[in-house]
Amino acid sequence: MDFDLPPDLADYLVELDDFIEREIKPLEQENDNIRFFDHRREDARTDWERGGLPNTEWEALLYEARRRADAAGHYRYPFPKEYGGKEGTNLGMAVIREHLAGKGLGLHCDLQNEHAIVGNNVGLLLMIAYGTDEQKAEWIDDLAEGRRGFAFGITEPEHGSDATHMETRAVRDGDEWVINGEKTWNTGIHRATYDLIFARTSGKAGDGTGITAFLVPTETPGFKIEEFLWTFNMPTDHAHISLTDVRVADGAIFGGEGRGLQVVQHFFNENRIRQAASSLGAAQYCINEAVEYAKVRAPFGKPLSTNQAIQFPLVELQTQCEMLRALIHKTAWGMDTYGPFSQSDKVSMCNYWANRLCCEAADRAMQVHGGMGYSRHKPFEHIYRHHRRYRITEGSEEIQMRRIAGYMFGFMGQQAPKGVTA
Repeated sequence: MDFDLPPDLADYLVELDDFIEREIKPLEQENDNIRFFDHRREDARTDWERGGLPNTEWEALLYEARRRADAAGHYRYPFPKEYGGKEGTNLGMAVIREHLAGKGLGLHCDLQNEHAIVGNNVGLLLMIAYGTDEQKAEWIDDLAEGRRGFAFGITEPEHGSDATHMETRAVRDGDEWVINGEKTWNTGIHRATYDLIFARTSGKAGDGTGITAFLVPTETPGFKIEEFLWTFNMPTDHAHISLTDVRVADGAIFGGEGRGLQVVQHFFNENRIRQAASSLGAAQYCINEAVEYAKVRAPFGKPLSTNQAIQFPLVELQTQCEMLRALIHKTAWGMDTYGPFSQSDKVSMCNYWANRLCCEAADRAMQVHGGMGYSRHKPFEHIYRHHRRYRITEGSEEIQMRRIAGYMFGFMGQQAPKGVTA
């Protein structure tokens, strides 16, 4: 077994670092853009006059960083060459996402917005895999260049992680479908022109089949944003929406009638391993900062680093990082070698443990830094608040553990689960 990173991937990390120093760091310092990353970050990012939505200047800055990354050939790394990508692998994406998050807060990578100079453009990934020829012709260029996108309308107020019991329904009426229901935590809907709405079209509650995904224009009559939900980490782009007799054409179906949950499962597996790698990178950053601070902070006449009460918790966290890194790399390599669904149990292991580990590392870094660690003049509170979200979204850690147990105890095969979405 060879545990070294492929030489081309190691070289690419150096290339990314050079790009960050040359293009991204100067942009971060222009026009007081650093206000979006220093102690003012939450206030600067939030438009309190628009109900807590992301500040337009903040989103414009993120777009400019992505534009420069795309021009330099980095943003589309994971996508096929025919779409301007580099044919990047799951292993490559995991390593890159950890590397970027390991640098701490900055314009190169800000996970609060799922932003990075190497894009995690899941919408494009799904369009390539599941879009019809007509949908691909309409969407791929816009998705690749970030000109427009779609939100995901799957979670419902009464059912949370249980997508198989969704109450949103779509009924065929001639060449159209009529959709009625509600969705919540519709992230990014404030600027999305379409919402990928999942609705039951056949079967009964609890069935894994019979749910269909529809690309619904947000301007369609009957589509309404009820409210944006304020969260632990502001600004908010998470909306509660309702659909009342919303009509869409048959061509709005995405991924095939009754096969919507397969689309979701593909999205989850690809995204969760990248999310795990990002949480690992952020955890490692917190540990590194705590270690360096403990070396120079010397209360009572000696450095904090000489105290076992400081050493041992950080040793435990570092040990977990090393073990998790090996599992993430192995899992991502397995996805590349045997297919995206082949490692579903391992993806869940990586995801729930990495998100928990990041929260624990951020909390420990706060403790080591004392009062300054608790302040917003250090990034640990921001890291904690954001990654605490990951322990709930896209399948809570309890759902991830339940999924792993399903494989351990023989309740599901090792191939793509049927009817299991989280």
